Amino acid sequence: MAIQANQIFVNLPVKDLERSMKFFGEMGFDFDERMTDNNATCMIIGHNMYAMLLVEDFFKSFTHKDIADTSNSAEAIIALSASSREAVDEWVEKAMAAGGSSANEPMDNKFMYSWSFHDPDGHLWEVMYMEDEAFE
Repeated sequence: MAIQANQIFVNLPVKDLERSMKFFGEMGFDFDERMTDNNATCMIIGHNMYAMLLVEDFFKSFTHKDIADTSNSAEAIIALSASSREAVDEWVEKAMAAGGSSANEPMDNKFMYSWSFHDPDGHLWEVMYMEDEAFE
């Protein structure tokens, strides 16, 4: 039997929790106030999809590894699907207007369209749209 999770929580270290909440709030994301304090917040990405934004010192309490230096390395690419090509552009444009930076130029692979940005802590987010016909 295959393993299936009920929810996903991506834990990300942040230098300034207030700045991160402002950035993602300006993009249109909401936060679960029940899971928000001075050390962390739970950003609601979608149905059963969350990002836990953890102040770096609090993040360190969960691991013995160093926090990745996102200025010169990629720790992961967090990919989110959008409902259309236009929605991809809208999300990334909102991210850049809120203080993020473009990670690349939009990539158009016919059936898949994507564009990536860095949040203020350097985490790499990819927004993509894939046409249903790609799987037929």
